[in-house]
Amino acid sequence: MLEPGDLRELLEQVQAGKVAIDAALGKLNAPAVADLGFAHVDLHRRDRCGFPEVIFSQGKTAEWVEGVVRRLIEAGQDCLATRVSDEQAAHLAERFPNAQQDRLARTFWLPVKPPAPPKGRVVVLTAGTSDLPVAQEAVVTAMALGCETQRIADVGVAGIHRLLRHHAEFVNADAIIVCAGMDGALPSVVGGLVDCPVIAVPTSVGYGAAFHGVAPLLTMLNACSANVVVVNIDSGFKAGYVAALIARRTA
Repeated sequence: MLEPGDLRELLEQVQAGKVAIDAALGKLNAPAVADLGFAHVDLHRRDRCGFPEVIFSQGKTAEWVEGVVRRLIEAGQDCLATRVSDEQAAHLAERFPNAQQDRLARTFWLPVKPPAPPKGRVVVLTAGTSDLPVAQEAVVTAMALGCETQRIADVGVAGIHRLLRHHAEFVNADAIIVCAGMDGALPSVVGGLVDCPVIAVPTSVGYGAAFHGVAPLLTMLNACSANVVVVNIDSGFKAGYVAALIARRTA
């Protein structure tokens, strides 16, 4: 299934004689799912949900990730992969040199077309520098979904003046993501300063009693600010995805 813009482009190519009728029919009758043996790639997710299937690379071989990337690109769809290991990154870099890789975020991003002008604005805040890998995953995800994004790092509650000096930069965001470990208090503070949704991301940063992110998760679930919602521990991707959906509809 093709998006309206892609369908029009295909019909214009047929009219101009650049694409044969049989080839066009092949694209129109493409299956909803591509069976690769090791994966069933959902080729209609973009039409249902607005964005193609995203590859969660953890636990997969580099060859498996490559196979899904190739199938998405063949279908004319952008490709975002998360939790890409160093080995997978090196393998993909050789085969897709035009892709954008962010080793802090551990992401792989290969769009099939030049991006459209950004729609909606997402700001990502981190309580500390140690939260940056999770935050950057959120940044890359929101950018891949077509939003303007800004990251503001190391503005945790231990030095609240660091947050307040950036107030003008995040107060007009359409959605805000806050990544924090330790006591996880920052999202509730941010929520009390803005009128937009705040998506809290607990990170597995902290000493023993933080329980690998469980302590900040519980703090965030009990946030006093009514505009704060919470995603899973270290789930920068989920936060970036949801924030982008909110921001795009708000813009």
